Formats: sequence, structure tokens, C-alpha cells
Amino acid sequence: MHIIELNTGQVGKMVQPQILLNPSYSILMKNEPDELIFGDVVAQAVDDTFSALGDSPKQAIYRHLKIVYGIDKEDIPNKIEDFASAIEQTFGSVAKLIEIKIIEKLHSQCEEFCYVPKNSQLDFVGYVNDLQNRLEL
Repeated sequence: MHIIELNTGQVGKMVQPQILLNPSYSILMKNEPDELIFGDVVAQAVDDTFSALGDSPKQAIYRHLKIVYGIDKEDIPNKIEDFASAIEQTFGSVAKLIEIKIIEKLHSQCEEFCYVPKNSQLDFVGYVNDLQNRLEL
């Protein structure tokens, strides 16, 4: 919570919030969370996940995605289906573990987001698409 103190001096006069030593009155305002930008959140979660493997493997994965699948690092949030497919083709069954780690990173940045899968299985693309819809409201 922040306390913003105002001293107008005149009724009806608009003023900028100020920090005053002797305020006329105070307004209690609730902190609003910083607006999360979908592309930044996804890019950071992917990068953090790949970073856990080490810098050289991370760079090799990004290079592979670009050369083989035409997916630049910056394009991953906008090509999430292609990215998921590329990860699954590249890593096989291990891809699910990578996707789960990315989801964990996303959840740590967007704790208020609640995803309910349409069936009993966790769907990486569905999760990311629902998160995008939530953040872009």
C-alpha cells in the first residue's frame, strides 16, 4: 500500500501528488501489479529454462531452433505451436519435462493465473495460449 498525500490549497484545483511534511489529507491506494507483457514473460521463462542447462547448451538449442525450424529466439512467444513441435521433435519424450519447467517459470511470474486443462493432461500450448488471453485482457 502507498499513502499519497495531497495539499490542494484550493477547492477544485487539480494538483500532482506530492510528499508533504504537513499534509491536508491522505488517500490510501492499493498497489497494482506491474502489467505483464505476454511476449516478455514467455521469452524469459524459456530463456530461464534453457539457462538451467548451461550457456553452451542454451545457445546450441537457440541455434538449432533457428537453423532447423526457422524460429528465432525473439519469435518464440508468437510461434508457440511451432516452438512446442520443434522441442518435441528435437528432444522426444524429454520435451514434456522442458515444457513443464517452462510452465513452472511462467506460473512463478503469473501466480494469479489459473489454468484448467480441457482434459486430464497438461497441454503446454493450451496453457501458453490461455495465459496470453489472460494477459491481453
